Amino acid sequence: MDKEQELLEFMRETAYKPMTYQELEVHFRIEGAAEFKEFLKLLNKLEEEGKVVRTRTERYGVPERMNLLRGKVQAHAKGFAFLIPDEKDHPDVYIHANDLKSAMNGDIVLVRITSQSEGGGRMEGEVVRVVQRAVTQIVGTFENHEVYGFVIPDDKRINRDIFIAKGRFQGAVTGQKVVVRIVTYPEGRSAAEGEILEVLGHKNDPGVDILSIIRKHQLPEGFPEEVMAEAEAAPDVITEEEIVSQGRRDLRNEIIVTIDGEDAKDLDDAVHVKLLENGNYLLGVHIADVGYYVKERSELDQEAFRRGCSVYLVDRVIPMLPHRLSNGICSLNPQVDRLTLSCEMEFDFNTLKRVRHDVFTSVIRTKERMTYTNVKRILTATEEEPETELKERYADLLEMFGNMESLAMRLRSKRMKRGAIDFDFVESKVIVDEVGKAVDIVKRERSVAEQIIEEFMLVANETVAEHFHWLRVPFLYRIHEDPDQEKLLKFMQFAANFGYVVKGKGNSVHPRALQTLLEEIQGKKEATVISTMMLRSMKQAKYDAESLGHFGLAAEFYSHFTSPIRRYPDLAIHRVIREVLDGNGALTESRHANLTARMPEIAQHSSERERVAVDAERDTDKLKKCEFMLDKVGEEFDGIISSVTSFGMFIELDNTVEGLIRLSDMSDDYYHFHELHMVLIGERTSKVYRIGDEVKIRVSRVDMEEFNIDFEMVDMKPRGNYKGVADAGFGAGGGRKRGGYGNRGGSGGGRQGGGNRGGSGGDRGAGGQGGSGRERTGSGRGGRGGGGQGGTGRPSGPAGGGGNANGAQRRIAGNATGGKGSERGKFKQGRPGGRPQGGGNPWGDNGGISDPDSPKIKGVAGGVAAEGEARTNAGDTGTQIRKDSRKDMWGLPIREGGGGRNGDAGRGDNNGYRGKDGKGGRRHTTTSSGVFKAKSNSETVPVDVTIVKKKKRKNKGGANNATAAFVRKNRK
Repeated sequence: MDKEQELLEFMRETAYKPMTYQELEVHFRIEGAAEFKEFLKLLNKLEEEGKVVRTRTERYGVPERMNLLRGKVQAHAKGFAFLIPDEKDHPDVYIHANDLKSAMNGDIVLVRITSQSEGGGRMEGEVVRVVQRAVTQIVGTFENHEVYGFVIPDDKRINRDIFIAKGRFQGAVTGQKVVVRIVTYPEGRSAAEGEILEVLGHKNDPGVDILSIIRKHQLPEGFPEEVMAEAEAAPDVITEEEIVSQGRRDLRNEIIVTIDGEDAKDLDDAVHVKLLENGNYLLGVHIADVGYYVKERSELDQEAFRRGCSVYLVDRVIPMLPHRLSNGICSLNPQVDRLTLSCEMEFDFNTLKRVRHDVFTSVIRTKERMTYTNVKRILTATEEEPETELKERYADLLEMFGNMESLAMRLRSKRMKRGAIDFDFVESKVIVDEVGKAVDIVKRERSVAEQIIEEFMLVANETVAEHFHWLRVPFLYRIHEDPDQEKLLKFMQFAANFGYVVKGKGNSVHPRALQTLLEEIQGKKEATVISTMMLRSMKQAKYDAESLGHFGLAAEFYSHFTSPIRRYPDLAIHRVIREVLDGNGALTESRHANLTARMPEIAQHSSERERVAVDAERDTDKLKKCEFMLDKVGEEFDGIISSVTSFGMFIELDNTVEGLIRLSDMSDDYYHFHELHMVLIGERTSKVYRIGDEVKIRVSRVDMEEFNIDFEMVDMKPRGNYKGVADAGFGAGGGRKRGGYGNRGGSGGGRQGGGNRGGSGGDRGAGGQGGSGRERTGSGRGGRGGGGQGGTGRPSGPAGGGGNANGAQRRIAGNATGGKGSERGKFKQGRPGGRPQGGGNPWGDNGGISDPDSPKIKGVAGGVAAEGEARTNAGDTGTQIRKDSRKDMWGLPIREGGGGRNGDAGRGDNNGYRGKDGKGGRRHTTTSSGVFKAKSNSETVPVDVTIVKKKKRKNKGGANNATAAFVRKNRK
């Protein structure tokens, strides 16, 4: 163990108390001036890196023992950030924008924990110190303000402009893309100050857009001279002496081929398949031995480590290694000798169990440079398209291609059965012209040829990982940890809303259950969104020095072995493999210790560089898709709703371009977002927009600054003012209440006593709310204001419903059409009361959903009659007749809200029920919100549809309130 590791572990001990450097000197028995000087250098280095903290009393300790955390800042465009701690098992820490101090995205910082929610929930903290700056240069758009200038960063996670003093313009003018070096970092309210290093060109000039993204992510372009010098020194051919001296297995007589894309030049993998005499399959995967030419700690190796991987942008590739190597001596070009590392696997023909494998150094000579297209054409040839010319050209390879397809498809089937998750997302490729302008977008095809290579690479990676895991040597693994339990439960609830069941609970869910769901939704309109939400519920795959398994592949061991030209982890483990093979299956003790210490660093750095590459590739893809749609503003397209949010819905076109229809632009109604079911519901029309719905859109705006595209719905009419009964849909809408047009008769109370008094008749027009029947003991005379005589307490009509002025949901007893009453001595038939209008909750708990098998339904008490007629015949029980059969999000008919059945006819006593306590009402198959619960033969994940009830506003009984007037007169 080196001195640094020993010191850190000592400070992490539970019994350790912060010590001065003199006390540490005594503990570690430092002797001599030279050793003491080195010890102080180590302490200062660890302090600068934030691994050790020095207190005001000059004592040293580790941050985690001082309520501090060391980690990386992950900033958000809205200003806040999260700390990603160095400690693997520590949860992320939320940092408010005001607590970031001068820290920027990617910085290494020390954070003090300031609060934590109950039950060990979210932690919050503040930045105490910036240990290491990640952002030293920024790309942005320059704005000249004569005496000073500003650069607006392209990276929106840096939400402060950079101040540029006049003497540091370097000739830049407004609108140009520039690279800025930060001179002073932001403190308090002051902005960061910088100086312009490079002017890339005007933001609208060809090529500047991609160049800006390259600079934004600080991607290297050319290679340093010393790196190129080493690359040029590499040989062009392999000699027989090399082959013999290294003891490589000679496979030059085997029929081995490469299968790649048409435009690929770095061919680093080759394969061959044959049937053995015992009937078993033999699969050989041969990978270019890049480590033989890129020596550890060489200039080539250090540059490859810094880059981490090759980056594939829309119009160019930024390689990890110079083309002199990647396209030359390390590329497995046809009919030339190449040095390789090989993994041969024998599979039982019947069970497909791997019965033997071997990993060894080799030399090969590939027969053909095949393309995915040609292999696919050969394997899918039909009588109509026999592909005769291709088959004649590759006649000696046809049998092997057939064996390849058979083995690959069986390997895939076996992998799926064990539970591997296969996200079959549609990918696209942007085609650009000679100046880099997007001219077309085409979908990428995942043909049988791609699947063959995919399966062979997967099984080789698993085999190599398992082989070296059991040898107990330091290694790099590709891991995918089990999903977070909370995120997975949320996804299971989300899937349940579409009627799909995921077997399991939380982290006990096997990946097989998720793959079963993917197979079940295949071809369905909701397939894309469910797949996307499933992917978001999982953790990101990454590199690690420990083998922790791969959840997505349902694999116990997995590594990246097959692409050393474009991935540094592959190159790193190639060196380990060669050293172990040369050492007869073992490493020297010193080498073992050295690699054990270095592998975690390589794993972390490689994972970080991979994220940078993915972000850069995504940025260029979004940029070019926006550029492609720029001249299509005003054109109409068919699309599918791919996602629904609280601010609108995303629409995906057939060419994979995605745009947003903002909620504020949906002008035909006020729409409400229901997060649990991921739907938008119109308040007035009850129109529902679901994921997977087909819509027709018009391109309204393309934002080349933010890389966003806005759509608008075609033929969407503006909102209007309507009168009559609201279409309540899933429940009574709340909102502003408009006056009705007729007299509102009060509903009779549901009473069993013949002496109870009928409700008060409603005033004309003003309120739109049904009068409430009151239970009183009396002579049975008529209610004041024109109410009919109570008589023997026969059942009244159904209760009317509606919202109040504030949009709160209220169950208000009343008569939906008005009972027969008298006003000024005459009997009149009342008209409908007022309609709810405004910002109500369309998922309210007043209404219900109709029984799909019954034409006449007694609805849940308090619902608003929607698209139906409520009829009352002299006190008979009200019924509701459907005019149409609208559907809910599951395609089930909606039960229209109506009044529940009131009390039975009087029996001569005074123990009557109030109208709202009648014996009719909610079906047992509805939720608390009145939504119909579909029956299922399988157990589903319980979904809690919780509706927050708003506080009812106290009715002060205004002059136009008929019920309040009735009460006041009876109190006198």
